[in-house]
Amino acid sequence: MADANAKQICGVPERVQLHVAMLALQFGYAGFHIVSRLALNMGISKVVFPVYRNIIALILLIPFAYFLEKKDRPAITLNFLVQFFLLALCGITANQGFYLLGLDNTSPTFASAIQNSVPAITFLMAAALRIEKVRLDRRDGIAKLVGTLACVAGASVITLYKGPTIFTPSHNVNSNNAVAAAAVEASEKALLWVNDPKGKNWTLGCLYLIGHCLSWSGWLVLQAPVLKKYPARLSVTSYTCFFGVIQFLIIAAFIERDAEAWIFHSGSELFTILYAGFIASGVAFAVQIWCIDRGGPVFVAVYQPVQTLVVAIMASIALGEQFYLGGIIGAILIIIGLYLVLWGKSEERAFAIKEAIILASSNSEDNSHRASAVSFKASSLNQPLLPSSTSESV
Repeated sequence: MADANAKQICGVPERVQLHVAMLALQFGYAGFHIVSRLALNMGISKVVFPVYRNIIALILLIPFAYFLEKKDRPAITLNFLVQFFLLALCGITANQGFYLLGLDNTSPTFASAIQNSVPAITFLMAAALRIEKVRLDRRDGIAKLVGTLACVAGASVITLYKGPTIFTPSHNVNSNNAVAAAAVEASEKALLWVNDPKGKNWTLGCLYLIGHCLSWSGWLVLQAPVLKKYPARLSVTSYTCFFGVIQFLIIAAFIERDAEAWIFHSGSELFTILYAGFIASGVAFAVQIWCIDRGGPVFVAVYQPVQTLVVAIMASIALGEQFYLGGIIGAILIIIGLYLVLWGKSEERAFAIKEAIILASSNSEDNSHRASAVSFKASSLNQPLLPSSTSESV
């Protein structure tokens, strides 16, 4: 009865709670893409922004890590500190730094679209390091390989091909110049994505975002062996955030020497920092841990493409962002690749469970055969002349 009550809150089944939580999480992350773009538009330093974001996240994480993982947290050593430093370098400094540089030269929609390639890139890295096995003689292995190639192709299309404008918000193009704008876009549809009219270098921005995805995937792969030796996820994340703050402060000492860059000049700037720290790092991390614990990592990853759709809608409304053919084609390829990789992982897990069940049943049968053979041998040793004596008596 207690378990049933735990599965339901106010009569709402846990499965419904998980779906609502994941949708809310995608809206939270989508808002972070928009907020980050607004922060850059307001002139917030690309170094100061992550420093404040990670300080807020660290303040939120430390109490939970300290009190909830007292029994699970091993003693800290120099070896662990070096590993946490490297995790921060990959998962915080490079990850967030490349993201902001890429977002500054592209748009929230494309940043979110390229992020869908992270599961496939993670699988590729894990396979290269022999952490992940690829069986090309089974459909799950083929699905993971094809999905990875689709994600790479999608990211390449987004980076190299812009294409014509598919959708332009009505407040961006008026009726007098709509025909001229359409003609200009049509003439550019076969060109590579080199420089945006607003001064953004789209190709460079997409390359930064690919670096962001590579560092994010590397962080996920490197995190696995660390967590095996240090099984306290919140503590590992706290240490990672701490070293991330230190690394960004060192970078800021060389790059951002203007004291004015560290001061909030408006309530909007303060809001963007607080949103990034509390919502995108603190609350989102807690919700994601709960969803992974209850629904599994595959369930959480499947919702990633929803974020791209939400970002596209929000960016169109809030920023007047245009949609280009190259970005849409690339996003579709990445989403298809993501689902192929996730389906392959799901099939692989199901196949492993079947193998384990078959192995367990065969072992139990072998044990029963051995037990009966031992029993028969023991009875023969105890009464070796029983059959002959019985036949003589008869």
